[in-house]
Amino acid sequence: MKLKDVLKDIDVLRLAADPECEITDICYDSRRAAPGAMFAAVRGYETDGHKYIASAVEKGAAAVLCEEEPECSVPYVIVKNSRLALALAAANLFGRPAEKLRVIGVTGTNGKTTVTNLTRSIIESCTGRLCGLIGTNRNITGKKEYDAEHTTPESRDLQQLLGEMVKEGCAYAVMEVSSHSLMLDRVAGIDFTAGCFTNLSQDHLDFHKTMEAYADAKARLIDISETAVINADDPVSEKMTAHAKGKKLLFGIDSPAAALRAEQISLLPDGVEFTAVYGDVRVPARLGIPGRFSVYNALAAVGCCIAAGVDPAEAMRALSGCGSVKGRMEVVPCDRDFTILIDYAVTPDALDNMIRTVRAAARGRVVVLFGCGGDRDRTKRPKMGRVVAELSDFAIVTSDNPRTEDPEAIIADILPGIEGTGTPYVVIPDRRSAIRWAIEHAEKDDTLVLTGKGHETYQIIGKTKHHMDEREIVAEILGG
Repeated sequence: MKLKDVLKDIDVLRLAADPECEITDICYDSRRAAPGAMFAAVRGYETDGHKYIASAVEKGAAAVLCEEEPECSVPYVIVKNSRLALALAAANLFGRPAEKLRVIGVTGTNGKTTVTNLTRSIIESCTGRLCGLIGTNRNITGKKEYDAEHTTPESRDLQQLLGEMVKEGCAYAVMEVSSHSLMLDRVAGIDFTAGCFTNLSQDHLDFHKTMEAYADAKARLIDISETAVINADDPVSEKMTAHAKGKKLLFGIDSPAAALRAEQISLLPDGVEFTAVYGDVRVPARLGIPGRFSVYNALAAVGCCIAAGVDPAEAMRALSGCGSVKGRMEVVPCDRDFTILIDYAVTPDALDNMIRTVRAAARGRVVVLFGCGGDRDRTKRPKMGRVVAELSDFAIVTSDNPRTEDPEAIIADILPGIEGTGTPYVVIPDRRSAIRWAIEHAEKDDTLVLTGKGHETYQIIGKTKHHMDEREIVAEILGG
């Protein structure tokens, strides 16, 4: 594609390159630069892409997209915001694929993965058309599936995935939209058919600093969506609703403002049953994921589908055919007189919801194994410890993804929340050893919950991912 076409609708401050030159790709990592590619020098939180322009040029970059004149000789394009320009240029390069899809975005602290997976399942069941998926667990472009590196990929990679969806015949795309991606312009240039807000609780304050700023970041998705699908029971629902510039579809259990709601709710050990109500439409629904929060996730998914044009009654009926989601209240086969669950809960609110759900169906002790991620919001660590201590019968404190932090220092931040509660606990920093200890000390009718890793099959130590699948660890400990 010619450079002038790659730059379509981008506010260029200075063009020091031939607009007719051919651009074969765009990259934001100088190590991936190649002949014919345009290198986008993006300012990040750990480094500045402008420092790596020379390296990209050495690898054959045909041009540079930047915010200041390069120090080396290379055709360049100066823009005010190279991160935003990267997103728009990538959309142009891959043929503006979002314009050929009905794109549904889901944001919120908890529930994004479950809601996106349920939405995809309902859409494909009701319409017979393919729906692509982008999220924490995996990326699906139709019939192809890829591992996911980030909740929301960098804009260039996101546009490539959307482009593949179009090529593979998808008519819809549903994606998790993180607060980081909204602040960092990863979804810039995408007009969302529906933008869904699930809930807000403490997370990512290392990045956003305040809950108000965190909420403002989430509201950016509502700003750019044709229809806003909003949890009316969440305390910040009014803020989100105020950002809606198009249609609004509120869902909930308690709020009278909810047009889509759940009645006659039954919480079961293996799922939830309720009557889904939308206007005059009333449909009995069942979802095989336990917990009151699963009702909210189900309503959010149905709301997204309605906003995307699916018949409300068909969407409600399709819920009962949806399966569970990996790493979300996932039962691990163990053939013992106790139960093992794997869940992704990584916030105080998610832990609270999860443990209360387990408690409602447990026959014996509820034992929770958990840790906190390194290089993330430290203020939530004692809060997570407090939730586990107050709601479980026994706590096992271990590592999550320590990243560049000392695992024992992270644990030291957690323990003040546990101490003084009277709940017995043990500290075992090595996660594999902690899982072994938990299984070897499990009692009859216990429910052992391994939290924090969920779908992840790795552990990040330093900046390196090491293979760690808790399902494999459990099988090894149990001997098969």
